[in-house]
Amino acid sequence: MNNDTNNNPNDEMTNNTPASPADRPQLNEIHVPVLLERSIELLGPAIEKPGAVLVDATLGMGGHAEAMLTRFPGLTLVGLDRDLDALAVAEERLKPFQGRIHLVHTVYDGILDALAGLGIDEVQGVLFDLGVSSMQLDQVERGFSYSKDAPLDMRMDSTSPLTAERILAEYSEADLRRIFQEYGEEKLAGRYAKAIVEARSTTPFVRSAHLVEVITKVTPVAVQRMGHPAKRVFQALRIEVNQELAVLERAIPAAMEAVAVDGRIVSMAYQSLEDRIVKRMFAAASTSSAPAGLPVELPEHKPLFTLLIRGAELASEDERAINPRATSVRLRAAQRLRRAE
Repeated sequence: MNNDTNNNPNDEMTNNTPASPADRPQLNEIHVPVLLERSIELLGPAIEKPGAVLVDATLGMGGHAEAMLTRFPGLTLVGLDRDLDALAVAEERLKPFQGRIHLVHTVYDGILDALAGLGIDEVQGVLFDLGVSSMQLDQVERGFSYSKDAPLDMRMDSTSPLTAERILAEYSEADLRRIFQEYGEEKLAGRYAKAIVEARSTTPFVRSAHLVEVITKVTPVAVQRMGHPAKRVFQALRIEVNQELAVLERAIPAAMEAVAVDGRIVSMAYQSLEDRIVKRMFAAASTSSAPAGLPVELPEHKPLFTLLIRGAELASEDERAINPRATSVRLRAAQRLRRAE
């Protein structure tokens, strides 16, 4: 199921209304962006010239965007986000840059439609800061955290119809097992799926504490000592609610298509499933398509991109100490060499 229901991806933020403005964070509560200086260093050579366009495909509260706009006074920024509350915070934060920003309510696989709606053919940079945002984690009522009791929502876009509560109520035991295995890499997926189906027959799952209780009850004590038993189940539910991996599979090729020659794309992933997708697509684009055994590589077989980082780059110990969210980040970057002929 694809439940990425959005407003028109060409609608700029000024035409939308945040879902819950009274509860959104204040500017003085905004978190430090992950790998900010490294992102600027990697994107800088492509976006420093006047007239350059950068797409922040996961705008969030605008931390990376604010720094890029400040550092590069000739830069125009297109900010995408599915979360209306985040867009509202970012819009307030980026007011000093009016005239140089376009904020669009869309999931990031809508990047090409968003750019077309703005009359932009290609861009010099794209930034992805993947996963759930600090703001979403901090808003307890959204249900992303297994450590705090809240409604089982988990939607990044409050206008989407699918919630974690609905999944737990409607999915079959086989489907629950599948998403726990695929999206949570959970070894006890079958046990948890069975327990959930049995429990919901008497009491529907409405709040996170109930789900945590059921999962914990059927988890061996030895496994509980290795970490919170609900962690991977909550990750799997969040990914299914927001179709994160399916969206990313579409978004990375679309973003790479938008990048101009000499333009750059930077991705920060926080869990292995996302990072594998980025790694695979960057590798394919930076590999020659020439058949094995050809004595000379013809121009049409040369790679379209080159990798700026070999492998995934991790945050330094100093950054992890300052910004705990950087602990699991994997950074990748690539630069376009040529267009396909």
